[in-house]
Amino acid sequence: MAFINFQPSDHFNTLLYTGDGQASRSVTGVGFQPDWVWFKNRNTADHHKLFDVVRGANKVIYSNLAAQEATVTQELQSFNSDGFTVGTESAMNGNGNGIAAWNWKAGNAQGSSNTDGTINTTYTSVNTTAGFSISKYVGTGSNGTIGHGLGAVPKWIVVKNLDTSDSWNVYHTDMGNGKRLLLDTNGAANTNSTPWNDTSPTSSLFSVGTNTGTNKSGSNLIAYAFAEKKGFSRFGYYKGNGDLNGPFIYTGFKPGFVIIKNYYRTGEHWFIHDTKRQTFNVNNKYLLANESSAEATSNSHAIDILSNGFKTRTTNESTNYSTSDTYIYMAFAEEPLVSSNNIPATAR
Repeated sequence: MAFINFQPSDHFNTLLYTGDGQASRSVTGVGFQPDWVWFKNRNTADHHKLFDVVRGANKVIYSNLAAQEATVTQELQSFNSDGFTVGTESAMNGNGNGIAAWNWKAGNAQGSSNTDGTINTTYTSVNTTAGFSISKYVGTGSNGTIGHGLGAVPKWIVVKNLDTSDSWNVYHTDMGNGKRLLLDTNGAANTNSTPWNDTSPTSSLFSVGTNTGTNKSGSNLIAYAFAEKKGFSRFGYYKGNGDLNGPFIYTGFKPGFVIIKNYYRTGEHWFIHDTKRQTFNVNNKYLLANESSAEATSNSHAIDILSNGFKTRTTNESTNYSTSDTYIYMAFAEEPLVSSNNIPATAR
């Protein structure tokens, strides 16, 4: 059994806080300087708001919208050593509202240009330890490659065109390079060679085709790339069984954050679970990455979070309808799997 040499909470953390509506509020408790922060107001129908260190604290994009990047002043105002500063906007500081902030650590800086591919990045901020990078580049409209800096093959890549209203393109290793999902919709995976040029990523590059969502000529685009790190992150798939005693999905750690998507059927949302909003099983509190709706609670979408993975506890189409349904997921650790002597360990 191999051992990890870091704590998961040094690179990913969910932070919950209550908004107070005050200007320039400092929120602490993340445990590191976050480089990508995903906010959601749990109590109201408000957009998911995503910020990263590469684009800058005053630039927002929305996981539930195809809308282009916007410049804001009262949302995220700065990334700090143990959290961030927010303004008065309701999505991240509505008075009395519960706010969820999911935080990832990249390179703790805007980064520098990556010239490994045929399309140079403007900036790439990379955390090779945790397998996460953020890259900004300008599209060419022609087939090309982009350096991600991970030194390992990414299993999940999400790309957003910042300059036009264009859906988020999602690559997942278990769907292959000829399919894509759209993060801001509830659609099924569709066969399309143009986002990834029918080419799988390598340990240094990912490929883009002529799709405007991943490579529109002259547009600024942002790419979030994730490589799997045993004991910290897992990107996989599972088949449903249509039983309340649903399939067990082994991750090799206790997940602190899970996104699940049925990519077989249209009409199925991107379900977000975490162990801060729901600290016990069944984990039936969820948010939808592709919808602005407030947090909901329902056993129709429940999972159990376990020490070495998660288990579905429903027969709903969203997570476990039938053996015909295939689901992708991404999971990040709250705690690593531990051996008998209580040493953190990775999956075998």
